[in-house]
Amino acid sequence: MGFKTGNFPEVDPATFLDRPFFDRIRAMSTHWVDYGFGTPKMVHTIYILKLLVLYIAAGLSIATFTSGYNVLDVGAWWNAPIVYQKLILWTLLVETVGLGGSWGPLAGHFKPMMGGALFWLRPGTIRLPPWPGKVPLTSGDTRTIVDVLVYAAILVDIVLALGFAGVHTPSVDAALPGNHGLVNPTLLLPLIALLVVIGLRDKVIFIAARGEQYFPAVVFFGVLPFVDMIVALKLLIVSVWVGAGISKLGHHFSMVVPPMLSNTPWLPSKTIKRAHYRSFPNDLRPSIVAGGVAHVLGTVVEVVTPLVLLFTTNGTITLLAVALMVAFHLFILSTFPLAVPLEWNLLFAYAAVFLFLGFPNAAGFGLGDFSSPLLLAAIVAALVFFPILGNLRPDLVSFLPSMRQYAGNWASATWAFAPGAEDKLDEFITRPSQNTRTQLLATYPPEVADVVMHQLLGWRSMHSQGRALLSLMSRHLGDDIDTYSLREAEFSCNSLVAFNFGDGHLHNEHLIAAIQRRCNFAPGEFLIAWIESQPIHKGIQEYKVIDAAHGVIEQGTYKVSDAIAEQPWLPNGPIPFDVQWTLDIDADRAITDPGSLSEPRMRSKHATNSSLHGDEGSGVRR
Repeated sequence: MGFKTGNFPEVDPATFLDRPFFDRIRAMSTHWVDYGFGTPKMVHTIYILKLLVLYIAAGLSIATFTSGYNVLDVGAWWNAPIVYQKLILWTLLVETVGLGGSWGPLAGHFKPMMGGALFWLRPGTIRLPPWPGKVPLTSGDTRTIVDVLVYAAILVDIVLALGFAGVHTPSVDAALPGNHGLVNPTLLLPLIALLVVIGLRDKVIFIAARGEQYFPAVVFFGVLPFVDMIVALKLLIVSVWVGAGISKLGHHFSMVVPPMLSNTPWLPSKTIKRAHYRSFPNDLRPSIVAGGVAHVLGTVVEVVTPLVLLFTTNGTITLLAVALMVAFHLFILSTFPLAVPLEWNLLFAYAAVFLFLGFPNAAGFGLGDFSSPLLLAAIVAALVFFPILGNLRPDLVSFLPSMRQYAGNWASATWAFAPGAEDKLDEFITRPSQNTRTQLLATYPPEVADVVMHQLLGWRSMHSQGRALLSLMSRHLGDDIDTYSLREAEFSCNSLVAFNFGDGHLHNEHLIAAIQRRCNFAPGEFLIAWIESQPIHKGIQEYKVIDAAHGVIEQGTYKVSDAIAEQPWLPNGPIPFDVQWTLDIDADRAITDPGSLSEPRMRSKHATNSSLHGDEGSGVRR
């Protein structure tokens, strides 16, 4: 892998699309084992420069100088509460603008490399309310000037909170004589309200701002006395760590580690990469080595170490545990995962140092030092509510508030367009970017862009959901899978609403309906296979098949064990599905267009698939 030249798959771009679809997937998945995305190191350098210059240098300078510290005097500010507060706010600003996670080529943003504010300051772009039609004043899917003003007010509020000097309170002065104060709560209370409003109008912005983590922190900054604030912040970061660790207990995380390490730019050894797969190139399921890395260096560390930090009063143990969590986050950062949460990992490494070394439990900042046991219990309950609900009912909660970051247990989707149909997105949807493939055409010839788009499908196929998604596509498209354009939905979603970060809830049937209202796809032109996350207490995952013209046309479940047992290219054919509901296409057509009842079904293969599973066209659950 060179600085400007990546490791392109060993295929002939000119004839690549002539190969059967699953031959293409096999070529992409086996290439991924040795080279990952094959990204030129220039791309990683851009990310590193963004992290060093924009995030660290600019962020630290703003946080320290506006708080009365010299940025070069690290010993004076490393445990200063106002600096920590402002670094949280700086990270919130970076994420909310769109310069943090889900930025750049590794997230599918090629030209432009940023989503965020380019979309959210532009009326007419798509917005996605979390509960459309249920919360007053949130209906619709088009961004209005009011949405733009609320979003702009959030940015202005954060900038003001960063720019003003701290204010002193009796609680911080009592705990830390000679401190430089805290961020003014009168600036934070409006921010809390604005984040709630924008979250109800457009869940994409709230999730992009990493509201599940930074919103509680801002609430703690604004309403709690100092000691309580520190303890609550400890509980917050521990809930993130432990929640993520618990979510890795299933089979999915073992399948995340191998492709993640294969994509690591500083790991050139093919031997080490291949050791994480059972038998390259014929068996790409995770090996015992991968399971050990995932569940010992990953799950155990992320569950046990934070609990030690939360309860221990031993200084040496605290120091060792903090060092382990710092190393944990720096390692994740160094692998350049595709959603590129680099700033988040760096912030959490610093937070571990600030919270647990700067304010040790033994120095009056432990759980027993919280002022009100009842309030403490309420905070704990609030912090664990969404992780518990999201693990039991993932259909109700995004995987981010569920604290399932990088666990591999994601809602996911694959899109399929009939030849030429994808161009409708560029033609009819208001946005500052174009389709991912269209962005690539600014740099690559069309045949090379097609290979790159298949690399994304190859990456998804190496995860458990990928096997199920491609199985659904195979069942519903039949031989047409060789001629349709299949797309990884996470990247397509990024080009439409500015952000994704692996959250399939951002491209479920609500986004598809918003797209359909703008593009008016004909039946069969745009087909979506969509999968929900696995509930922690069940061995199945729910799926939906959506036709943009008809909405959801099939629902059912599949066993996770069937998906993880297969290869990315499905040599044994599609995995089994328990089809629980199918739409009667003729009845749906009769409702929308009574005069079309005599026309043939949307696609004959849909009728064939339905008949294979009984209750053809029943339109009801079995």
